[in-house]
Amino acid sequence: MAARCTARSGTMTGGRAYDIVVFGASGFTGQFVVEEVARAAAAAAAGEGQLCSGRLRWAVAGRSSEKLQAVLERAAERLGKAAPGEEVGILFCDVSDAGSLAAMAKQTRVVLNCVGPYRFFGEPVVEACVENGASCIDISGEPQFLEGMYLKYNERAAEKGVYVIGSCGFDSIPADMGVLYTRDKLKGTLTAVESFLTVKSGPEGLGVHDGTWKSAVYGLADEANLKKLRKQIGYAPVPVVGAKLKKRGFMFYSPEFKEYCITFMGSDGSVVKRTQRYLHTELQQTPVQYGAYMTVGGLGSVIKLMFLGMLFLLLVKFNFGRKLLTKYPEFFSGGCFSKKGPTQKQMDGTSFTMTFFGEGYSEGQDLQNGKPNVKICTEVKGPEPGYIATPIAMVQAALSLLEDAASLPKRGGVYSPGAAFSKTKLIDRLNKHGVEFSVISKPEV
Repeated sequence: MAARCTARSGTMTGGRAYDIVVFGASGFTGQFVVEEVARAAAAAAAGEGQLCSGRLRWAVAGRSSEKLQAVLERAAERLGKAAPGEEVGILFCDVSDAGSLAAMAKQTRVVLNCVGPYRFFGEPVVEACVENGASCIDISGEPQFLEGMYLKYNERAAEKGVYVIGSCGFDSIPADMGVLYTRDKLKGTLTAVESFLTVKSGPEGLGVHDGTWKSAVYGLADEANLKKLRKQIGYAPVPVVGAKLKKRGFMFYSPEFKEYCITFMGSDGSVVKRTQRYLHTELQQTPVQYGAYMTVGGLGSVIKLMFLGMLFLLLVKFNFGRKLLTKYPEFFSGGCFSKKGPTQKQMDGTSFTMTFFGEGYSEGQDLQNGKPNVKICTEVKGPEPGYIATPIAMVQAALSLLEDAASLPKRGGVYSPGAAFSKTKLIDRLNKHGVEFSVISKPEV
């Protein structure tokens, strides 16, 4: 099939016209990623980056030039001085057209892939990037896709010297990097962490685009295949070091938060485990046990959640049920998910806090005998997670990939965020852009 990917502008440097291409720029999430890249480009031009002598070369990519142009015009209206200029490239690219994906990948150092659900549309982009020498970052919260890409493309990406890094958004930068931050702040050896996510919304309520909802529907429906995939990969077991972290029930009351909590159903747990496996097997670091939870409020919220949850789990088992769930997301989610996504007022009034409770052993203590004797509490907080914090995390991950190259794993490959960025300045970058990491209580012996 003939390539359909052509650039409006861009001067080739080292064989690549661009540092970053935002693929799916006209999608709901993509438009916010475009704004964040424009801010980064303005910062680079002001001397705050080291890219291309103070210049970040970037482009937007998608199927419709009119929609892409509209996204750039919208960004210009919203950003003022940081608005994208005429130097921004426009690439015409279709996820169903392998030739156009290859042409896009050949022109850039990094592709920011915003086209989901990734289980349906992600692999062609990964393949095009790996085969054509571009690194790829996505914001997937879909373990089947993330681990499937590891199985299929890890060795080829290593041969090509490129990095494929998934979950570089709200799933799962705060959780994965938060565990590493907690580890680094503990004077001793961290062996276990529990995280608690709290999302607060303003008077307009909480709003999420239905793309995330679709990923959840199809992910739960395909859970059995995830187990088969993991057997096929043949993961090395991650040893339990120190006292075993007690597994909580699906729902429980937390005296610390004075709220009911549930097990967090996103990809954080699987992503953190992949990172800890890598750090243990490749860098001989002590692996950290991890449990991910989410606060849900009082008894009224619990009853509502239980009703919606049981209905969801029932319908997701059947094809007709999945069709109902994806056709009427607002009804089946109690108004949280919708096809139009959140309003600006909803986003402005929403924020998140992820609190980490860590425990471990002080220096000189036996990790295998005796109880943990040191504790620490840390926090990651930021603005609305889906469409403000996620673009920040994704773009800063891309800049870390470009600017902190000496601190990345020596081999290319398919990585989780913590595995790729554990030695980089990513946390410092996030702190400077509104996703803040801090110690709440110092280690207690």
